[in-house]
Amino acid sequence: WQWGDPRRLAAKLGRPVIAGFREDDIAAGGEGAPLVPVYHHALTMARRPPGPVAIVNIGGVANVTWANPHEEPERGGLLAFDTGPGNALIDSWMQTRAGLPCDRDGRHAARGRVDSGILAALLNAPYFSKPPPKSLDKGDFSLSACRNLTIVDGAATLTAFTARSIALAARWFPAPVCAWWITGGGRRNATLMRALREAVGGAPVQVIEEAGCDGDSLEAEAFAYLAARRARGLPASFPATTGVPRPQLLGRYHLPDGPAETKSNG
Repeated sequence: WQWGDPRRLAAKLGRPVIAGFREDDIAAGGEGAPLVPVYHHALTMARRPPGPVAIVNIGGVANVTWANPHEEPERGGLLAFDTGPGNALIDSWMQTRAGLPCDRDGRHAARGRVDSGILAALLNAPYFSKPPPKSLDKGDFSLSACRNLTIVDGAATLTAFTARSIALAARWFPAPVCAWWITGGGRRNATLMRALREAVGGAPVQVIEEAGCDGDSLEAEAFAYLAARRARGLPASFPATTGVPRPQLLGRYHLPDGPAETKSNG
């Protein structure tokens, strides 16, 4: 549970509520994100692909999980980090320049031309040469480089930026992947998906539904899974996901008739 008052929620429901995953990770020395990768790893173990898979969540910020279903998370089977901007820059561009909430289906980007010089400058940001673990905020990149572009050319350039920055993540993977599974709202942007396939090359790029998952409920499922791991005393973040020094138990119990735990045990 990431929003609201978990203690009050527990009292209203008459059931224990587990919350504070991000806070516990930060307190233990981690970045506080991403937290979903351990669930991504569980999904790959359940589906048993022939090799490692890259699971990319394209939200405001894009993040990737490299998951090897043949290794446990604690033993080199998991790596995760934010790749760069997801939908945030594209959405902000459309809101400020076109008065639209987003570039629906990538229609504006599909009509525009990528400015290769601006794209190269954007991809030269120090973040992309920094090794993981690492995380971003959606405000860490700005639209200023595109200010003189037309609406469609700006949309095309920012869409290419998201796709190329995701593809660059592969340089940090411990081993090549057999597939890219895409979740988050960005998977519905046809132009972005096409640009991502061109940028990645090689392994197939699929929406996560093609792997038998529900992309709309995936994050909710993931936090339920984090709570289940807390209940069983299993770690949820790792040095290769958030940068915590050691595998970390996350989350605190809030009981209907009592106070929350003062801390979780790592």
